Amino acid sequence: MNNIYSVPLKNFLDRKVEQYNRFGFIESDPIQIPHLFKQREDIEIAGFLSAILAWGLRKTIIGKSRELLRLMEYKPYDFICNAREKDFIRFNHFCHRTFNATDTLYFLHALKHIYSHYGGLYRVFCTGFGKDKEAAHAISYFRTIFFETDYPLRTARHISDVSKGSAAKRLNMFLRWMVRRDNQGVDFGLWTDIDPAWLKIPLDLHAAATARMLGLLLRKSNDWKAVEELTGQLSKFDPADPVKYDFALFGIGAFESGNRQSPIPL
Repeated sequence: MNNIYSVPLKNFLDRKVEQYNRFGFIESDPIQIPHLFKQREDIEIAGFLSAILAWGLRKTIIGKSRELLRLMEYKPYDFICNAREKDFIRFNHFCHRTFNATDTLYFLHALKHIYSHYGGLYRVFCTGFGKDKEAAHAISYFRTIFFETDYPLRTARHISDVSKGSAAKRLNMFLRWMVRRDNQGVDFGLWTDIDPAWLKIPLDLHAAATARMLGLLLRKSNDWKAVEELTGQLSKFDPADPVKYDFALFGIGAFESGNRQSPIPL
């Protein structure tokens, strides 16, 4: 790998983080959805659902996320905790790409199960990180809990399985939103029992292509091994907050490639 330890490359990436990790980033990104809320539980539920829907055109992702929350009357935590079966009928026609009404209904019931029996998303991920502080274990544990009740087989595809090598881009992005702390007003830093140093890079096509161009990633497949390889290299630049470089890698790939309407790949 050429130049990965060089001061010029670190300085270049740090400047790109400063360029993109700022409040103005929110207006064109799905992270604007959880920013609609103030209560932690509303933020994490809205963030989780919008992260799950984050593939395709960014404008469409934001629109569909707003539609889903509108069906919850913009009270996601209250809905998850208090909705009765008749209240779920309104979701029978919700669809985003391959995520259909069947998936939507299971996701809402699974969240209800998590908040009723496990103390919510925060507590599940805290337990998942456990003693070894490994994101792979946390994501795998969350997936086990999420599919603890009877589920449609088709719905399993919408929660990444890192044990099968998935890069888990959307869940890593969600964790970045909830855990990472800075003074820029983009990521929330709500989950204070989880250290940003434990996070892994959300590896989409933009970030992967930029990382390879810069010599930070040799692996050709965009899988979990690539996530670990790239995060390990970024940790050399900032071991306390390696995923801050997601802003740099994604920003370069998505906004400096001449395509301002770049999709967010699955």
